[in-house]
Amino acid sequence: MILDATDLRLLHFLQQDGRISNQELAEKVALSPSACLRRLRLLETEGIISGYRAVLNAERLGIELEAIVHLSLRQDVEDWHETFIKKVQGWPEVASAYVITGASNYVLRVQARNLKHFSDFIVNHLNRTAGVMDIRSEIVLQKIKDRDEVLDLVIRK
Repeated sequence: MILDATDLRLLHFLQQDGRISNQELAEKVALSPSACLRRLRLLETEGIISGYRAVLNAERLGIELEAIVHLSLRQDVEDWHETFIKKVQGWPEVASAYVITGASNYVLRVQARNLKHFSDFIVNHLNRTAGVMDIRSEIVLQKIKDRDEVLDLVIRK
């Protein structure tokens, strides 16, 4: 799907406020409400808009610690990759996980209530996972940028 300027403006306003009414959104992009809704449905159908969600404040919910964890696994263990992926899916502490190039096989962004919770996760979950041979973690001291929006990258081609 080729996005035009109106589509990009729709996406921009939705990124700013996912709860904006169709009427208000239509006014902002100079469309009728029905035309605006048709465009939104097409953007959803095409997978450009993959969902809507509330952004929660982790600190206000008692999540005080965030860490970046690098992991290396022994590759001689049968089904090592598939087994690890299944484990990661079941750990609520893992906010995001990536298969990477370089010295490690994976990078995890881990969130925990506190240092004790984080330590328990490392010792009782990661360390006990078959094939794990190296765990290195860095505790995040301060978040200086956190971006989920990709629209700026599309516009700046």
